[in-house]
This record gives sequence, structure tokens and C-alpha cells, in this order.
Amino acid sequence: MEYRVCLVLVFVALITKEAMAAQHVVGGSQGWEESTDFSSWASGQKFKVGDQLVFKYTSGLHSVVELGGESAYKSCGLGTALNSMNTGNDVVKLNKPGTRYFACGTLGHCGQGMKVKITVESGTAPSTPESPSSSSSPAASSASAMHSYFATFVLLTALVATSLLYMF
Repeated sequence: MEYRVCLVLVFVALITKEAMAAQHVVGGSQGWEESTDFSSWASGQKFKVGDQLVFKYTSGLHSVVELGGESAYKSCGLGTALNSMNTGNDVVKLNKPGTRYFACGTLGHCGQGMKVKITVESGTAPSTPESPSSSSSPAASSASAMHSYFATFVLLTALVATSLLYMF
């Protein structure tokens, strides 16, 4: 009996952690485009372990390259790439605390400012994708609200499941 309760609680904890993670569309409603001010966008975000970055752009026009460090970021040194993506809808999971660096791999774009520095904090508190004062679309606000409703649903389901296990 206690074994089942522990299994349910572990399962619920895992689901809740995923439900609380945020998806950050890099650049907000503008996406991964040359005209976006990525420093301003990133400064209005709070990135936590477990969150995801979503790079949305026109495939063939842009790409996403993860750079190896601060010096490569500052100099747009694409030769130190850790990873390169080009689907137009690339997702990067933020799986540990620290700083990560991304740039567009298209010749000249990084030098024109198409790069972003992301600082990931440890912890389990919910992240803040798209603050209301940033260029957020109604869809982004709706998605954030759905995360909250889903997390509440998962917690209520866990309580009901645990109660049922104690009854039998």
C-alpha cells in the first residue's frame, strides 16, 4: 500500500515539474529575426532549469548555433559551435544552471546583433516567459495561463489519486 502511494507521489512530482517549466519563444512575438533586440528581450525573462527555448524563424534564411563561451559570443566565433540547428522551430532544453550563448549561423547576422546570452538559474519556482510589459502576443499569455491551469489540474489529480489509494 505505501509502495503505491510513493509511486503515485513520484509520478505526480515529475509531471508537476514539467507542467511548471516554461517555454520561452526567443525574441517574443518577433521571433528569431534580425530586427529583434535580443538583449532587451532576455533581460525581461527569468530562465530556470527545465525551461525550454524555442527559436522560431524562416528556415533557410536563419539558423541557430550554440556557441562555446563568452569570447565566442562577443566575437561571433561560429567555429566553436557546440550545436547547430536549422529547422525554423528549434527547441533547446535548459537542463542545468549557467550561461549559454546562441547566435545566427548565417554569414553576417551575428555581427549585426542576432545573438542572445541566456543565464539559467537553478531552482524549481515557475519561470516567467513573456512579461506583460514585453512584446507578448495574446497566444503567449494564453499559453502561460494554460501552464498554470495544467499544473493545478495535476496537483488536484494527485490529491484525488492519493485519497483513493488510502481508501482501498
